[in-house]
Amino acid sequence: MVHTNVLNENAVVGFIGTGVMGKSMAGHILSKGYKVLVYTRTKEKAEDLVEQGAVWKQSVADVAREANVVITMVGYPYDVEEVYLGANGLVANANEGTFLIDMTTSTPSLAIKIYEEAKQKGMYSLDAPVSGGDVGAKEARLAIMVGGDEKAFEACKPLFELMGQNIVYQGPAGSGQHTKMCNQIAIASNMIGVSEAMVYAKKSGLDPETVLKSISTGAAGSWSLSNLAPRMIAGNFEPGFYIKHFIKDMGIALEEAKEMGMETPGLELAKKCMMN
Repeated sequence: MVHTNVLNENAVVGFIGTGVMGKSMAGHILSKGYKVLVYTRTKEKAEDLVEQGAVWKQSVADVAREANVVITMVGYPYDVEEVYLGANGLVANANEGTFLIDMTTSTPSLAIKIYEEAKQKGMYSLDAPVSGGDVGAKEARLAIMVGGDEKAFEACKPLFELMGQNIVYQGPAGSGQHTKMCNQIAIASNMIGVSEAMVYAKKSGLDPETVLKSISTGAAGSWSLSNLAPRMIAGNFEPGFYIKHFIKDMGIALEEAKEMGMETPGLELAKKCMMN
């Protein structure tokens, strides 16, 4: 029986991975008065959250044993696999009835594997990758795409609403990750177009900021044009999302597309350009 609301007065939320985005996401939950346990490999990255009232834990297993809900936002699929399926991981150490929510962009096949392992232990697993970068995380307006059992999604929706605005249930386990691949494929070629457009504007003697006023609201309009182009123009290279992780995402999408017999020349070109 899925609990109708995971955020009751006894809720303890574990958050593993407090990097560029995870730190803000965990902060929103903490700011609403919930007990939040944090663990990350580099403890310094969690210091601000601890100062705000989060409780530091020494390991993934320690978080698992105490939390009702555990959210993960780590780097690569191998990190996800270790955190969830390792001997000291979540599935081996969490209590029956725990909700496990992976918000890392990872592989659909791994999301399905985690779901199946968790279900055998009486736990609920959701794959819920996000889009929106550091700004979306800071402003709690991430797009969250969710795969898993729909009842588990509904139970966790109040938690998702603390971190994002566009929250959509996509289907069974792995569906959230597949949706994120669609997102990354759409962004990849678009980023190249945005970069080339801004260079073209500058080389032709135009004012890039004035050019943006014309093209950002027309047919060329996109999130990347509205949010990333101004940062390019300002010379702001603070990471909203590390390129190494985007290259990882494109690699996953290429492998998934290959498995489905699909050709993705635009994605292949984008990955090649970003690796140079």
